[in-house]
Amino acid sequence: MKNPINSLCLLLCLGLSTAAVSTLTGCNNNESAANPPDRTVGQVVDDKTLTANVKAALAQNPDYKFGDITVDTMNATVQLSGFVNTSDQKSRAVDIAKGVQGVKDVEDKMTLKPAQ
Repeated sequence: MKNPINSLCLLLCLGLSTAAVSTLTGCNNNESAANPPDRTVGQVVDDKTLTANVKAALAQNPDYKFGDITVDTMNATVQLSGFVNTSDQKSRAVDIAKGVQGVKDVEDKMTLKPAQ
């Protein structure tokens, strides 16, 4: 008769190894809207780095707080979206993003918050 503890250990080990492989390699084939098949891993990493750098530059601005702005990057083109209080704030965010090394273009999809 089989030892139930050995069977449990075997199932646990198989489950953990399957989870580890899925986590490390990913469950999909990397073909999604965020990662189209024509983008290399290096391009994705470069875009994520640019996104982080633009977010950091916006956060370091002493004049405005840019907490309601979302930053997305695709092939070194940065898209800024979300809400700002003034048109000056909107222009400043675009200027900051354009000043980050590696950014090729900036798409302004930001909206002014309605007056209260």
